[in-house]
Amino acid sequence: MKRSPRIGIALGSGSARGWAHIGVLRALAREGIEPQIISGCSIGAFVGAVAAAGDLDKLGSWVETLGWQDVVGLMDMGLRGGLIKGDKLIAFFERNFVDRDFTALTHLFGCVATDLQNGHEVWLREGSVSTAVRASIALPGLMTPAWQDGRLLVDGGLVNPVPVSLARAMGADIVIAVDLNSDVVGAAWRSRPEQEAEVTELGWPRKLLARFGRNGQGAASVSGSDPESLPSMLTVMQSSISIMSVRIARSRLAGEPADVLISPRLAQLGLMDYHRGAEAIAEGEAAVALALPAIRRALGR
Repeated sequence: MKRSPRIGIALGSGSARGWAHIGVLRALAREGIEPQIISGCSIGAFVGAVAAAGDLDKLGSWVETLGWQDVVGLMDMGLRGGLIKGDKLIAFFERNFVDRDFTALTHLFGCVATDLQNGHEVWLREGSVSTAVRASIALPGLMTPAWQDGRLLVDGGLVNPVPVSLARAMGADIVIAVDLNSDVVGAAWRSRPEQEAEVTELGWPRKLLARFGRNGQGAASVSGSDPESLPSMLTVMQSSISIMSVRIARSRLAGEPADVLISPRLAQLGLMDYHRGAEAIAEGEAAVALALPAIRRALGR
């Protein structure tokens, strides 16, 4: 008897835009499509690990009510190796979602990190899930790198932002990939003055991020020689990461194509907009609706 094809999903990197993965997985589930294999990179590793443990609904409920104060509360500032140490975030992740071995997950799961010392792509599929996720989400400059098995690991988006290759290596016959960065190049330069007004409400952590995140005029400027017109550190970082992610993802997907590529429209969301989860989730659901004909063809339905 011929077995049904094993469905894999590759969840890409994209910082706060990654909450869109929740919407993608929800919409697929409503269509009766449940991937048996999940690969993730960066925020895709975070969401993918929770989904592989069977806790996606719990994560979705938390994300949809997440406020900026809650985001700030998970940040432990530190300037050695990264702006955020990441200990508080992972402790929260372990308490509320995944604190177990890979072998205890409901679905096959793997995530991608980058060896900072030699640039090698690292596939994490054994041991502690939370430790693997911590390495995969360590965005250079923003979160401190993670030591694991003698290697200094950072965000997997540096080498494989949409890990189709990992899903196939884990045994997926059909891979649905989610690219979060298809429309984001240049988006960091757009003004979002409504967020500037929130700075004074949340004390020094928000003020610190605002200092890194925006100049005093709301929008980053790229004209003139006045130092005040230069973009902020976080704007430069966000734009650079977006360009890098798009270029690498296009290159990797050209050589290792997915059977279906889902591309939520997320340019309006910034690097740190974790409090806009409901918006990101809705975009993920909308992207699946557009991709359904292609998904059904790939699955032979």
